[in-house]
Amino acid sequence: MGLWHVFYEDWQMECCGTPFSVGDEVSWPLLLSESGLVLGGGWHDQLTKVVGPVEGGVLRDENGLEVAVRQRSGERVRLVGLLTVETHGAELPEVRGRVRALQVLTQGYVQPPDSETWWPVPEERWLRTVDRCPKWFAESATGKRSRRSDAGAVVTLDVPDTDSWLSYAVRKASGLPEDAPPGAETEGIDAHSSAALLETFSTVRGRPT
Repeated sequence: MGLWHVFYEDWQMECCGTPFSVGDEVSWPLLLSESGLVLGGGWHDQLTKVVGPVEGGVLRDENGLEVAVRQRSGERVRLVGLLTVETHGAELPEVRGRVRALQVLTQGYVQPPDSETWWPVPEERWLRTVDRCPKWFAESATGKRSRRSDAGAVVTLDVPDTDSWLSYAVRKASGLPEDAPPGAETEGIDAHSSAALLETFSTVRGRPT
């Protein structure tokens, strides 16, 4: 079992998604998105690295994950990006796994003078722990040209027959031997303790509230 961070954007959930809870088994079409194009970039802990051949826009990672990518082909490709749920456009391969941790992401936005467009501010980003993903995401104005709104959910997904950077980091932090198998990092840990542990590996660099 490998752990992967997945970002489920608010509009994807509100349009076509089904709310889910920690502990649920889910199956989602995943796309490795360019992180700089999601809410203005600035992602850190949530980034994913995959390495493997690409055929027909699908990368088969050397550690088991199959995920859609923008690149159409390549013998051995190394990519870093943000795994996102993508329910629109072309049909993508679905990834099945269990939700181990769940955080709602609040994003800050600014509206430049003489503009009707709101732009995300990467330094204004916060996470809060929840047990269930909402269907609808809250929005609140905080100033004449600034506001905050819940922009989606960060999910820690446990995917069978895979391994990941994140799993390795959790095993190392837990003091497990280097040859410990994938899945050892969550074995024998109750759901609440597992979620609390995994949330420490999903942080943002937001300004103090």
